[in-house]
Amino acid sequence: MLSRYLAAASAVNCAVGRFIAKHIIATGSVVVGGCVFWVFAAASCAAPPQSPVLPVTDHYHGIPVVDRYRWLEDATLPEVAAWSAAQNAHARRILDALPGADKVRREVRGIVAQQAARYEGLQCVGGKRFCLRSDAEHQQPLLVSVDEMLGTAEQRAIVDPNALDPSGHTTIDWYRPSPDGQWIAVSLSEGGSELGTLHLYDVATGKPMGDTIRNVNSGTAGGSLAWTRDSRGFYYTLHVPGTDGPLVQRVHYHALRSDPAEDRYEMGNDLPAIAEIQLTVADTNEHVLATVQFGDGGQFAHYLRRPDGEWTQFSEFGDGIVQAVFGREDQLYLVSLHDAPRGKLLELSLDQVGIVAPRDLLPLIGESDETIVTAGKAFWGEHTVVPTERHLYVMYQQGGPSTIRAFDKRGNPLQAELVTEPIAHVFDLSATDGDDLVFGITSYLSPPHYVEYHARDNAVVETALRTPAAIDTSAWRVERELARSPDGTLVPMTLVMHKDVVRDGSNPCVVTGYGGYGISNEPEFHASRALWIDRRVIYVVTNLRGGGEFGEAWHAAGMLTHKQNVFDDFSACVRHLIDRNYTRPNRIGIIGGSNGGLLMGATLTQHPELVKAVVSYVGIYDMLRVELSENGKFNVTEFGSVTDPQLFTALYAYSPYHQVVDGVSYPATLFITGENDPRVDPMQSRKMTARLQAATANTVPILLRTSANAGHGGGNSLDEHIEQTVDNAVFLMEQLGVSP
Repeated sequence: MLSRYLAAASAVNCAVGRFIAKHIIATGSVVVGGCVFWVFAAASCAAPPQSPVLPVTDHYHGIPVVDRYRWLEDATLPEVAAWSAAQNAHARRILDALPGADKVRREVRGIVAQQAARYEGLQCVGGKRFCLRSDAEHQQPLLVSVDEMLGTAEQRAIVDPNALDPSGHTTIDWYRPSPDGQWIAVSLSEGGSELGTLHLYDVATGKPMGDTIRNVNSGTAGGSLAWTRDSRGFYYTLHVPGTDGPLVQRVHYHALRSDPAEDRYEMGNDLPAIAEIQLTVADTNEHVLATVQFGDGGQFAHYLRRPDGEWTQFSEFGDGIVQAVFGREDQLYLVSLHDAPRGKLLELSLDQVGIVAPRDLLPLIGESDETIVTAGKAFWGEHTVVPTERHLYVMYQQGGPSTIRAFDKRGNPLQAELVTEPIAHVFDLSATDGDDLVFGITSYLSPPHYVEYHARDNAVVETALRTPAAIDTSAWRVERELARSPDGTLVPMTLVMHKDVVRDGSNPCVVTGYGGYGISNEPEFHASRALWIDRRVIYVVTNLRGGGEFGEAWHAAGMLTHKQNVFDDFSACVRHLIDRNYTRPNRIGIIGGSNGGLLMGATLTQHPELVKAVVSYVGIYDMLRVELSENGKFNVTEFGSVTDPQLFTALYAYSPYHQVVDGVSYPATLFITGENDPRVDPMQSRKMTARLQAATANTVPILLRTSANAGHGGGNSLDEHIEQTVDNAVFLMEQLGVSP
């Protein structure tokens, strides 16, 4: 019997194995000495391992739903580990045998080797400047100090995760310098887990101070820290066991060189279990701001700690206040979506907190045709409203690309031209001296770099924190087009292509999208896109509903019971490419990750005939079980819960795992996940892979690639990023008929 199978497993736990063996439908096991050995069948190298079907039936509001692969949810079972190993081995056989794999790998590594250092996460504190630097010599970014932004900008490494962990699996989650520039607090996590431990370092020497605090960051609620003005201590988020088991966030205070066990509790016991907290401290007084998000759906509440230690709530989750920033004169600037889905700016004096409701304030800057950027940036520590001595700088966007507008303190617009590139993305806004500003900018054609805006001269000056392109983009062109969704909504999309491309219906296309959480798909530079553009492949970025490209109404139109709009928008963009004679279905590949992975799953199940190949990273596919995972609870405010009959109906209708139909010819698909993913349980990819492999009538590959020491993407090593890039490239090239 064993000769019929490819042995790919070891002995499993006997009791569990016997239980499963009794219920097995597809005989993929053999009993030896009372224990079950799982052997996943492979008729040839091209056939995937068999996945035993062990059906479990759940009832939702009277509707029975059969789950054939529930057993694949438990990663602690040895047979699940064996199944994953067999799938990985199968994927490697297919991917490594593809024509040109070694050539593409050399090309990618060549691009990386030629690319100069890349900078991100710039913070200007205490007269010093800090940022994260990535380069080809290191697996993980380094935290460096920058002595001078202009000229040659001498840099010094303060924290090097590569020296701390030569394996390359330890990464910096976030960092916060003290106001005096003497100390720096850094959250470090391992293996893509995002479970961060806080370390303190002396900026001058780079030596650790010894203060270490575990569980300050997680993949569910993130983490945050805010120093006191005197730099003698800080407020920070701590993840502690909740009443129902999973960790929840609380705010504590730590005094330098004290025992963390004696840290003072500050706030959070009355917050929801899915609260996500970010902290900031005023530059001019001792007030502390806590911004609390209710899960991942974009609702916020705000709390102010006064110098006497009292916390006062001044906005609730339903108030529409999505960002709060300290001003220079004892006030808060608030971005409000109340009766203004594109955003308006309010001003609230600190002495009015708790007395005047934000919705009773008149706008300082009213709503406009552009959208104030909020979701995804403002919450995770990147302010999109920056007050200076006399100015207010506000980040706006229009359908994806972003820019910066300048106002005086009365809200009057100033004639300041900060961003001249028409299809660009700005980030990391930070005030420097007077009314000057430093910020990052990138586009599809230019790498990210930092510039300084000098308000007195109305001049933008390049800094030394710039990355010369490792590739030549002079032959590339960028075009924006609009697709019409089935309900008539116009959906923007950006086409990045070689200037030689003509609309003759034969061009291969790679299309990506996201459409969720109010997060915008912004212009970004990726040198690896040369793999596509230089081979005359059109790379297409879509701006779908569910994102924040046109404000909260755009987001709301793609969440909860309206999630199907996201998938309709994406398929409309793909059809637009066909109708405009750019391409045809057998030359279209799609790629997306996380919520974009859900988009990939929905597209391949709803429109399998529309595309030739799919690459889906760390995606969500079983929408009926996602809320049972630790981070899944945080997604309920965006997706909804099966406990609500109306939301269950919507979730079940598009849930990719449940919409797979036996006997349908599905496109070639590569699923990619990481063993340590804290945001999307890898079981989602395991179950979807098994279901699709069993159902498809097509002979093209359905593969699952699982990476050890990897998570949701952030924190993955440079080598892991390179290998993922190579695998998805050669997979799509093979399916789309692109010569490697």
